[in-house]
Amino acid sequence: MPADAPPHPLIAQARDQLNRGQVEAALAAARKRLAADGDDVDALEILVLVCQQRGEVLEAKRLLERILILAPDLDWPRDDLAILLAGLGRKAEAEAVVRDALARNPANPQACALLGTLLTERRDLPGGEAAFKQALDLVGDHPPTQVALAANLIEQGRLEAAEPLLARADRLAPGDGLTLAHWSRLREALGDLAASRTLLDRAAAAGFDVTLRRAVQLGREQRHAEALAVIETVPGRKGGDALLESGRLKERLGRPAEAFADFVEGKARLAARDGLTYDGAAVAREFETLGRLVETLGPPPLAARREGAQPVFVFGFPRSGTTMVEQVLTSHSAIAAGGELPFVNEMVTALESRFGGLQALWTPGVAEALRDLYLERAAAFGLRGPGKPLFTDKMPLSEVWTPVIRAAFPEARQVRMVRHPLDTAVSMLSHNLTHGDSCGYRITDIAHHMQAVHALTGRYARTLGETALTLRYEDLVADQETWTRRLLAHLDLAFEPACLRFHENRRYAPTPSYAQVSEPLNDRSIGRWRLYHQALEPQARALAKVIAELGYTD
Repeated sequence: MPADAPPHPLIAQARDQLNRGQVEAALAAARKRLAADGDDVDALEILVLVCQQRGEVLEAKRLLERILILAPDLDWPRDDLAILLAGLGRKAEAEAVVRDALARNPANPQACALLGTLLTERRDLPGGEAAFKQALDLVGDHPPTQVALAANLIEQGRLEAAEPLLARADRLAPGDGLTLAHWSRLREALGDLAASRTLLDRAAAAGFDVTLRRAVQLGREQRHAEALAVIETVPGRKGGDALLESGRLKERLGRPAEAFADFVEGKARLAARDGLTYDGAAVAREFETLGRLVETLGPPPLAARREGAQPVFVFGFPRSGTTMVEQVLTSHSAIAAGGELPFVNEMVTALESRFGGLQALWTPGVAEALRDLYLERAAAFGLRGPGKPLFTDKMPLSEVWTPVIRAAFPEARQVRMVRHPLDTAVSMLSHNLTHGDSCGYRITDIAHHMQAVHALTGRYARTLGETALTLRYEDLVADQETWTRRLLAHLDLAFEPACLRFHENRRYAPTPSYAQVSEPLNDRSIGRWRLYHQALEPQARALAKVIAELGYTD
């Protein structure tokens, strides 16, 4: 049938019935058409739409795949298939479908926007940014895509670039709750709490649920009892994020037993919602393989330095102080902020997909290829331009891949951030973090992963030597200037007083620590675990060796 030919009367009838909510009648009309022509793509589309309405995702997937066989040049089946796969949690498959769609038609704006969403979700933020911008170049003003791009830029810490997009989207589609909620979050991050409240009020007036955001903002204002009262107004069964916020507020109000219960239940609900589990046995097997490989083969061949800006690797568990140290470092005139960069994981993926596995690291030339991959990605992020000779890479737990990092960047400086393991564990339990193979959703899994990482990095140090500067959070708090000077000396940098005033750094750190690092250094969170000492007794026993070897006495 020619592309501009009118649809079959049965198809026109079915579409009209679907528009009027007559699903069964539309389905009957489409099936009647398929009885006469089993390859009618329009009729199959009706079936897809019905399946989507009914939540029959696997049947919808089968139908979309059939349509693509019949009409491989159509855009919409690939777009719908990618959305369906993403909804099933099969993000890698969804991305492959989207990339295929764009290879066939680079001017497909929905595929560009979908790619932007998928890349943003897997923390390739500049890649997501570029895809969203391509979609907007194709269609012009489109508020949902402008808001998605703004959210991506907020995650990059680029608040000034994000705000005009939100303002534009609000002018084009006034009163959209999602737009206003993102804008409120942005103004809060900038410390403009009055504007943030006004935007939340507008979002609420538009029918958008702002309960959790309002509670978070009241907490920022130290109005903890009011914030908890807002959380308690959530009807029905609270979501995991609301329970975590409730727990943090109860802790500040002196109710630690209730707080811990909220943390445990909130994390359980988030894990169930997102289908996240921690496989401790698999982690143990992987770490044993890594440790044995390094012990057997010794140090891998080292890549030569390539000129241009170089990474500074900040190691450590989430919530161990890595964000604070990055703020200290990036207050120096020689260091740009990279944040949680995905490049180390991409080097590891390249080892598996291009070179046949981690053992290829000991093949001459592989380290150089990984170095170049990393630096090319850094250039795409804007981190390799003229100006600052260093940039930070603080992806939590990247120390697991120390042999890869050391091979690709033998001259790069490394900083290992350490905090009392029980303080780190409590902080991880009270925030929604997926790092570390999703270990952060149960306190027992957090402790297991801490033991495993500590043992693995110890094996690395015995074989490869230790080149990282280990910096304890508590030592930095106790003697900020001495340790700041040591930190900068480790990087061969002259001391700059601005590094002591890191809280004045205007950079927004897009992590749960964003509020803390906007304050002067303080000791409020040191010893937090003692509030929960009874609940943490099993973890204290399990981590006793780690605690002692890190230099803590209790």
